[in-house]
Amino acid sequence: MLQTIAGLGWRSHSGKPAQNVHAGKPGAGFSFELTDEQKEFQATARKFALEEIIPVAAQYDKTGEYPLPLIKRAWELGLINSHIPESCGGLGLGSFEACLITEELAYGCTGVQTAIEANSLGQMPVIIAGNEQQQKKYLGRMTEEPMMCAYCVTEPGAGSDVAGIKTKAEKKGDEYIINGQKMWITNGGKANWYFLLARSNPDPKVPASKAFTGFIVEADSPGIQIGRKEMNMGQRCSDTRGIVFEDVRVPKENVLIAEGAGFKIAMGAFDKTRPPVAAGAVGLAKRALDEATKYALERKTFGKAIVEHQAVSFMLAEMAMKVELARMAYQRAAWEVDAGRRNTYYASIAKAFAGDIANQVATDAVQIFGGNGFNTEYPVEKLMRDAKIYQIYEGTAQIQRMIIAREHVGKFKA
Repeated sequence: MLQTIAGLGWRSHSGKPAQNVHAGKPGAGFSFELTDEQKEFQATARKFALEEIIPVAAQYDKTGEYPLPLIKRAWELGLINSHIPESCGGLGLGSFEACLITEELAYGCTGVQTAIEANSLGQMPVIIAGNEQQQKKYLGRMTEEPMMCAYCVTEPGAGSDVAGIKTKAEKKGDEYIINGQKMWITNGGKANWYFLLARSNPDPKVPASKAFTGFIVEADSPGIQIGRKEMNMGQRCSDTRGIVFEDVRVPKENVLIAEGAGFKIAMGAFDKTRPPVAAGAVGLAKRALDEATKYALERKTFGKAIVEHQAVSFMLAEMAMKVELARMAYQRAAWEVDAGRRNTYYASIAKAFAGDIANQVATDAVQIFGGNGFNTEYPVEKLMRDAKIYQIYEGTAQIQRMIIAREHVGKFKA
């Protein structure tokens, strides 16, 4: 029987008292040591991944079925919604703890992990910009029963270019009328509510920082049409869909902060969610490294295990180096969040590097498996397919480099 996080002293779904232990105790001195509590989070997530996710991951990949039983179990264990504040009935954990959990879940299956992480992405605008009433209403309900939400920003013609979105919000009296189309929305067909970004100022000369408004939209609102589930290259059990909004009415009290504040809210959420995405990429890479290492110890060629061939052992060494460094990158980015500092620079470094190494390590794992690695009966084929999206979603590898360059050069211009 798994020991639940709720039983470790944090706030459970029944509302027990919590201890908000933040990563690495910012200000307490430099240390690589996890606290006992952080180790418990990690162990609980690892046990769940090994015993409950891995045995069914391949089947979910084949069917594309949404892993609702696993999500419910994760909710029961306190491994989901970790960012929700204690005031709303959540755990109120730091980013560092969330990342530790995410890496372990991704080790089991990144399709499952992405469904869970997309929940955090959908919540984050409400966490950073919602008023007390909005938070209690929309975050609070997620601590009462297992449910999902979604971050509704990307459109068919606007992915990296968020400022190019066409969805419009027109104010009429005490409500807004939303019209437009979103695409590639994770949890789109399973969400209870959406964070939606729409253009509220039609003037093309108005800067993005003032032209868009962020809304909380109930998923069952009249006028919402949910598209078919997309069958993607990898992470196939994650629910990804297009959504059409046709004369959808949203009350003004569902506006986050104020009209025109949406773009900054949407972008600000990424600083908080890119470290966990990087952690997911590290979890995948670690799984690929472990699978390749075990195989290399068992597989024999020319009279000895292939791990004894320098060509293979050096590949494993390179893979291990990348995993370790990517983990340090996401941990630094998460630590910055918990220290209360702006982490844009570190978040993008972690996201870009971890996304790249997930693809490199998964590809090398397939190479070590040889012909078997190209076969669906072995786990590394799925890992290679699953890895690609880490260089695309929540800001492409190229967008991250643009951000890193801007932040780096900006230090010299200050």
